[in-house]
Amino acid sequence: MIQKKAKKAQLSVTDFFVATSLRTEIHVAENIKPLLIELKRIDNNINQITMKINAGAFHSADFSDVIQGQRMLYEQLLRIAGGR
Repeated sequence: MIQKKAKKAQLSVTDFFVATSLRTEIHVAENIKPLLIELKRIDNNINQITMKINAGAFHSADFSDVIQGQRMLYEQLLRIAGGR
């Protein structure tokens, strides 16, 4: 696919990469380690909850708060990664 795009732009693959990289903004995310640690803790909790549900410990529960919290963390990570 890259070769096709380079050919369409009438560039060598190397020149295509150089031209593309010069137009692409690079964002460096700093100090996200605490966020990643918290995300891992939440993931572990979700896995434990899932195992208990599958084992029959819970029959009816509303985990929408957990899902919403996880969604918010992922959105923050995406913003950081995208520099938004």
